Amino acid sequence: MSARYTIGIDLGTTHCALSYVDIEASDGEKAVQQVLAIPQLSGPGTVDERPLLPSFLYLPHADELADGDLHLPWSRSQDFAVGEFARSRGAATPIRLVSSAKSWLCHAGVDRRAAILPAEASADVPRISPLTASIRYLSHLRDAWNLAHPEAPFAEQDVTVTIPASFDPAARELTAEAAQAAGYGPMTLLEEPQAALYSWIQKSGGQWRKEVRKGDLILVVDVGGGTTDLSLIAVLEQEGNLELHRVAVGEHILLGGDNMDLALAYGVARKLAAQGSQLDPWQTRALAHACRGAKETLLSDATVVSVPIVVPSRGSRLIGGSIRTELTRDELTASLVNGFFPQVAATDRPQTRARGALTQLGLPYAQDAAITRHLAAFLGRQLDATAELEGFADASAANASFLHPTAVLFNGGVLKSELIAGRVLDILNGWLASEGAAPARLLGGADLDLAVARGAAYYGYVRRGRGVRIRGGTARAYYVAVESAMPAIPGMEPPVQALCLAPFGMEEGTDAALPEQEFGLVVGEPVRFRFFGSSVRRQDQVGSTLDFWAPDELQELEEIEATLPAEGRVPGEVVRVKLHARITETGTLELEALPVGGHERWKVQFDVRGEGGV
Repeated sequence: MSARYTIGIDLGTTHCALSYVDIEASDGEKAVQQVLAIPQLSGPGTVDERPLLPSFLYLPHADELADGDLHLPWSRSQDFAVGEFARSRGAATPIRLVSSAKSWLCHAGVDRRAAILPAEASADVPRISPLTASIRYLSHLRDAWNLAHPEAPFAEQDVTVTIPASFDPAARELTAEAAQAAGYGPMTLLEEPQAALYSWIQKSGGQWRKEVRKGDLILVVDVGGGTTDLSLIAVLEQEGNLELHRVAVGEHILLGGDNMDLALAYGVARKLAAQGSQLDPWQTRALAHACRGAKETLLSDATVVSVPIVVPSRGSRLIGGSIRTELTRDELTASLVNGFFPQVAATDRPQTRARGALTQLGLPYAQDAAITRHLAAFLGRQLDATAELEGFADASAANASFLHPTAVLFNGGVLKSELIAGRVLDILNGWLASEGAAPARLLGGADLDLAVARGAAYYGYVRRGRGVRIRGGTARAYYVAVESAMPAIPGMEPPVQALCLAPFGMEEGTDAALPEQEFGLVVGEPVRFRFFGSSVRRQDQVGSTLDFWAPDELQELEEIEATLPAEGRVPGEVVRVKLHARITETGTLELEALPVGGHERWKVQFDVRGEGGV
């Protein structure tokens, strides 16, 4: 049977949400949309319905809770908690709390299928993988839907799951795998900044065309719990109708609310140390979780001056030994506004430092915490992003040092604060004024907690031809390394060329055959495929070959090690092949090698399994 609803899921670093559109009740751009109230544990044995599901998972000790304390309306057998209770319980016992699973899911430096979370848990604490945590969040949302809508099973609906725009194909593939393991049927992945813009369009009730015009360039700034996502979307006119085209996406910046919670925690810890209370690492982790709640309260309510914080004791006197303090609004402003959103020039760039030779295994956070410097670097790098678009050639002054947005849309819980949102807009408009450009106007009215889920649900509705669609395709061009054939030279590896497989903007679900080029493919023995991505090289077409490139033009992505079947050939034989590339509906790059004059097909999927397939 056909789907009755389009469902949008925000699989966030700190919160998840589910929104849906009733297809049958909607008409044109007027979509009938709602947000699902998600049943979840708020305390031992207590289930409440809330619009947000905190992305936290708690792994209690076997003797910690009574029988029935973890029961949900659809399950009486699980031995973990997800949501609000997990967050609050884990704040006091952080070594049993899984958090930031989404950030770990995109960390190429670890085995994301291995049981590594909680990352700092002791040997007696059970662990799960980032993939498993994602599966459990997605499963909880599926079960919540089925409980509320037994007449419309989840598996039969049109589902869209959101991801950061900066996710590489490997992280996209893992997200799709998590959804499949959670019992989802065919589903679509959508970039979060696009989802936020879709939500703004839907909420405007068709009036968005009066707020933007041909030639506008919309900057989407999304500061979430784990990442900062930056995107640029151009407003074009085709046959008298306004169209939206995504023209640029920023690099993957692991910098967001998690960093801010730690910054606040260290600030409070220094204050306590000055008062004679020295915290150990365990208490500092607990303090970071407490600061997260205090931060959310202060950012959402301008009338609150301070929020009390309790740091738990590690001894048996859990209450009597607790340390009590507070986080004030002045401390929040000094740490977050001045630390993460400092006044910088448009020419400033993120700062780097020499790293220590030995480091703890953890998330690869951005070295520079100044989000405004990352924004300046993004706009400077994308100076020519609109050069070939009709109506945009003269959009910036001839002496412009960065691309000039004309409108700004904010997303992410951090930017719910008018203080922080105003700071970012003021800095951006200061840059624009310094180059003689008009100030960018704010596109407001979005619910920043729910915008991504709402936009994803509306996108599913739009895909049925019932609203305005944002065009764009892939956010990067993708390349594979081709090793040169040359005699062995001591101390020198053969040089490589970068062969363009998928140009910038290639639509998902489309194919690209490389024109009349033949390559040698090594079969029957271990080999490695090296891949590159670029968010700035827009002119390269399928088959373009690069001999040289600047460090900031191409970024090397995760390589794939494989042993391709010999198919009756001698191991190590080099087979003449032609290449064929495809971008799947979920944004995964597939590379196929077809032997000249043969019928075999070797397929390498750009995923994280480290294996090639036939």
